[in-house]
Amino acid sequence: MQMSGVVEDMGVRAIQRIATTPDWYEPYKISQAIKAGGLIHVSGQAGIDDRGRTVSDDFLTQGRQAFANVQRVLAAAGASFADVVKVGIFVTDMAADLDHVITLRGEFLSEPYPADTLLEVSSLARPDWRIEVEATALAR
Repeated sequence: MQMSGVVEDMGVRAIQRIATTPDWYEPYKISQAIKAGGLIHVSGQAGIDDRGRTVSDDFLTQGRQAFANVQRVLAAAGASFADVVKVGIFVTDMAADLDHVITLRGEFLSEPYPADTLLEVSSLARPDWRIEVEATALAR
């Protein structure tokens, strides 16, 4: 776990960068998460493993890895899915994968379910990615 980039404005405002090791986002100048204003904003996480490789062509396998990656970043920030208040899910084929998204929500999220935005997009950062998940959580 890495935390860096603390910026203070007269002790009132702080922005803290959250990262895990390895940090596949660093070369792209993206923070895995930012902790600020009592919230943790987790960048979109895809179905990639610790080597930066897409885990499978299968939607559920990618989705489970994407949610696990969100969970890992939340843990690095001292939080969990129980602290999540908003989720954003981006998929490349809504018609084919909506039921799978519901399955993933049930596996990783619980009552009270967080607010959620689900969008179909024409593509994600890599052509083999089928899902990307972002989250906003309360900081402890």
